[in-house]
Order: sequence, then structure tokens, then C-alpha cells
Amino acid sequence: MTTPPTPPAATTPPDERTRPHAAALRTALASAPVIAILRSTSATRFAEVTDTLLASGIRAAEFTLTTPGVLDALREYAADAPPGLALGAGTVTTPAEAGAAVEAGATYLITPTTSTEVIAEAARLGVPVLPGAYTPTEILTAWRAGATMVKLFPAATGGPEYLRAIRAPLPHVPLVPTGGIGVTDAPAYLAAGATALGIGGPLVGDACEGGSLAALGERAAALLDGTRR
Repeated sequence: MTTPPTPPAATTPPDERTRPHAAALRTALASAPVIAILRSTSATRFAEVTDTLLASGIRAAEFTLTTPGVLDALREYAADAPPGLALGAGTVTTPAEAGAAVEAGATYLITPTTSTEVIAEAARLGVPVLPGAYTPTEILTAWRAGATMVKLFPAATGGPEYLRAIRAPLPHVPLVPTGGIGVTDAPAYLAAGATALGIGGPLVGDACEGGSLAALGERAAALLDGTRR
């Protein structure tokens, strides 16, 4: 008996077929192509920082699981999250962490590595997932496993030129460069084909540790101005 040919890998993002929160994430990133990464020694100020980012026009925030107290902060903020905000959990490394984050209110998950176990758990939980990957093999593995988008990490090691080179053979995979991207770097990455950008320290600065929220708002405004050029 002749074995039927294997169908080609789908080029339609898997979450369009299976995940109810994907449309909200895409809408947020279409409005402002930035995921703000909140990481600190304490999550006590995450709500104020997120409110400031939202008021400045950024619609997606990532609460990182390496921050002490982050699940409580996520749960409290998600219970009364402002309309239009895509609230996710980052640095998710295990299926158990994925489950805890979604239970606390995360509507999407971001990982630092290409963990097919976490990708599968995200699908089971019904939420989008952006796994971390760097090489073409890792990126395609993540995409075929069911990634909503792929986090290109660490992006700064190759910069916009590396992103452009990756996009040439993999134009159907939406990439979100993350790691070492400065506030003024956004135009170059977007011109190279980024779907959105993950930005932490250069944007958030010391705001989570008690720094100026006004200064945070100014950085966010400057960043978004660059994305519109």
C-alpha cells in the first residue's frame, strides 16, 4: 500500500484555530507593537507600572515568574484588568508554571526556551504561547509545535540584520525579538520584519523599584513614537 504524502506544515498561526485569547493579543500588538517586560525583586509596584504603560499607549505587559510574589500580583491585577490590556506571564519554563500562571489570570505565556512541553500545555489551557528560540531550527520547531508567535531571543546578539536573515526563509513565522533591545532600536527591528518587540529594562527602568512613573511614561511615549516612523 502506498503511504499518503505528509501534508505541508500549516502556515496559518495555530492559535487562530484553537486559542480564544489570540485575537486580543493581536489587537493589542496591532495598536502598539510592544510587550513590556516587568521583572524585579518584588512585584509590589507592577500594578502601578502597568497602569502607566497602558496610559502611555502600550497594550501588552508580561509579568515574569522569576519575580517574588508575581502570581499574587498577577491575580490581583487580572481580577480588574483594564479593557484592551493583554496581560501575560513570562519566563515560564514548565507545564506546572504555565498552569499556575493561567490560573492566576495570564492570557498568554512567554518562555525563554523552545519547550515543546510548555507549548503543548498552553494549547491544553487554551492560551497563546510565545516560546523563545534563536536558530532557524529552534524557530521552526517552536512554530510546528504550536507557537502563536516566536520570541527571537536574545535578539541583540544578532540585531536587526539577523532578524532580516531569519525572515527570508521563514516569512510565515511571526517573530517577536526580545533581549537587549533599546528604546531607540524599535524602528530598525520593525523595518527588518518584527511582528512586535519585547522590551524590559531599557523601557521599564527602575520604575518597579520605586523610580519615576513620569519618566517611565516618557520612555514609553518615545518608544511608541519610534514604532510609528
